[in-house]
Amino acid sequence: MVPADQGGGLMRVDLLTDPITGLDEALAVVDAFDDVLVTGLLRPQRIAGLTELADAVAGSPLAARVAEAAEKTAAGAAGEEHFVSLAAARIAVFGSVHDAVLARLVEATGRPLGEESAGQAPEAESPNLLVAARSWLADLARAGWQGIDHDLISASAQVISALLAEPSLRRLAVLLDGFAAELAASCPGAALERIPARRWGDLWSRGMLLTLPGAAATPAIGTVTGRLLPLGVDLLEHSTAAQAQVHAVFEPEDGATPRLVRANVTVPKPDTIIGAGIWQLLRPHLSLLTAIGEGRSMDLAGMPVTAEGDLLWRDEHARPGEPADAFSTARVALPKAVMPAVAPLDRHPVRLAVPVFLEGYGFEGDEDALTFTFAGSRLTVETDRIPAAGPLTPKAVAGSSACIGLIRWDGGFRLQPLAVETTVRKKTTAVHAGAWAGGTTDKAGVKAEKAATDAAAVLRERAGRLLRK
Repeated sequence: MVPADQGGGLMRVDLLTDPITGLDEALAVVDAFDDVLVTGLLRPQRIAGLTELADAVAGSPLAARVAEAAEKTAAGAAGEEHFVSLAAARIAVFGSVHDAVLARLVEATGRPLGEESAGQAPEAESPNLLVAARSWLADLARAGWQGIDHDLISASAQVISALLAEPSLRRLAVLLDGFAAELAASCPGAALERIPARRWGDLWSRGMLLTLPGAAATPAIGTVTGRLLPLGVDLLEHSTAAQAQVHAVFEPEDGATPRLVRANVTVPKPDTIIGAGIWQLLRPHLSLLTAIGEGRSMDLAGMPVTAEGDLLWRDEHARPGEPADAFSTARVALPKAVMPAVAPLDRHPVRLAVPVFLEGYGFEGDEDALTFTFAGSRLTVETDRIPAAGPLTPKAVAGSSACIGLIRWDGGFRLQPLAVETTVRKKTTAVHAGAWAGGTTDKAGVKAEKAATDAAAVLRERAGRLLRK
């Protein structure tokens, strides 16, 4: 909630707890189809999941194609083109869930939603590679998740290698590479006690659509000039990669309406570098992280940006600006910022991450299961998403008086904290998850950075030794 006397508007937290009409029914359709994928589409044992999916899109342009695909699949006579239709229907249903959730967020925050724009046609693609990728995905669907084995998964290696060599197909290649690795680690499927049916269904259906020529159209790209006011950093860590996503408000130089934007950087990493040491890998690729550590804005001039609000960061288009307090930005500029539109293929509720500012809340639960309360309404706080690479802790969140965070959706609305205001020695202090992004004098941060430096030095020495051999 943002008090109006501070320049903001009122956020309707109660709307985040009210049920959304038709949402449960749409998710039930997806779950029913995912049950079909578990046993396989070659001889489907749960035909109801196919008919429910066809019924769900009966009033859409997909109706005839999906009805035929469901009928052919139920009879065991479906081809790859029918599997593509089923994948498209599944994505369409999830797209409707995304739109319903986003519409509720727009209503709750009172912020306008940006207009959609046509994407740019991709570069020339290799049709043979797309056909090969589609064939492997079709084989997966026929076998079902219970039927996967190492021979089936290893059959993807050659096509993935060829896809990775084609820049225009990199999006599909990376998806299939990760998907195949995850499936390989789960073989044999018949021995699995638990199958992540929705996740694998997401990856399969998205992969199928990306094998269609032109499906991977990139968002339209323009340029922006003005002031960038950071709100916070979302840090994602994997054993072999790390990503920092900066959420910010951009104020155009010409005085146009402010807009929400993001700046991303992803780097490979060894699994020995963890915690605060990850910032060492990320900083050289995104000068914005240094500005965040110093509490500064950034002045942009001709910075490339997509229609979806993603800044294609180029250091030559940015320079450090004046000091900027993230909580002042959240109180004054955030309520007026336009939220970017989302491309059709990216409309999935798991991708939603909407910056919000909250204060005046109470608490329920403890640090491990924390809930913010607002006059009878409750909002679950995902303290497990707080990265170890910063000073923000679940304890600080549980003792906070104000919070900048990301509203996400996972079976319900949830809050991921990015920064909080809390009382330290009778003084209100801001604690940010990304406070160490540009460097730190904090003892814990310095220790972690030194460990990362030592680990990197050892790895470089070993790599050099291997090259000399």
